[in-house]
Amino acid sequence: MDQAILVRGVGKKFRRYHTDRPRRLKHLFLRGPRHLRPVEEFWGLRHVDLAVAPGRMVGVIGHNGAGKSTLLRLIGGVGRPDEGTVRAEGRIGALLELGAGTHPDLTGRDNVLLGGVIGGLTRQEVRARFDAIVAFAELERFIDNPLRTYSSGMQMRLAFAVAAHLDPDILLIDEVLSVGDAAFQQKCLDAIRRHKADGCAILLISHDMRQIRDLCNEVYWLHHGQVAGHGAPEAICDRYLAAMAQGPAAAQHERGGR
Repeated sequence: MDQAILVRGVGKKFRRYHTDRPRRLKHLFLRGPRHLRPVEEFWGLRHVDLAVAPGRMVGVIGHNGAGKSTLLRLIGGVGRPDEGTVRAEGRIGALLELGAGTHPDLTGRDNVLLGGVIGGLTRQEVRARFDAIVAFAELERFIDNPLRTYSSGMQMRLAFAVAAHLDPDILLIDEVLSVGDAAFQQKCLDAIRRHKADGCAILLISHDMRQIRDLCNEVYWLHHGQVAGHGAPEAICDRYLAAMAQGPAAAQHERGGR
């Protein structure tokens, strides 16, 4: 089966700099170039393989800092891996973080147009879907207000509504479903299921194990940037929760022995 998302041997390196790193040219002359060099290099991801076929939903779980969001950003085209390859075929609808791709001083109306065009639609296509997007977000009364006046939940609703109406081939979701109220979360989940039934490949990051179990066909568990487990949702979620209950050493043992 052809894969909509294919990640092979991916690694992403990060650098940590000295806290006294010069921020201005005059500071550079005063302190010298020594503090310009990174004090540490580390791999945020390493040796990661992952695949998502059309019509499948794959979950990614792991502790904070495990590399989950970094992986989604690379798949979404935000940055490039330092090793390995990432391939994503088709139009991508991405909810990588709240506020990404929006402008706080523009109105909700303008942000819908901006988000749709960034997502690959023409202006005419966005206008044709505009009423449906606003109705989905339940923001008719506020759509001409600046985005900075919206609550975090309202911003999430607007961002999800835009992403859901892009007709994406790939949908990337990073934990944002936890922002909205229960009724809107259910609306989002129903939309996700419809996209999946239509052949969309979906990658979901979530700390909600019930959500992962209910929605996903398979799960990848990331631990310190590497795949500690991959398989059926029930089995991987149980292993992950058991390892987290025992502490970091148990999770490290799981990764090394997989």
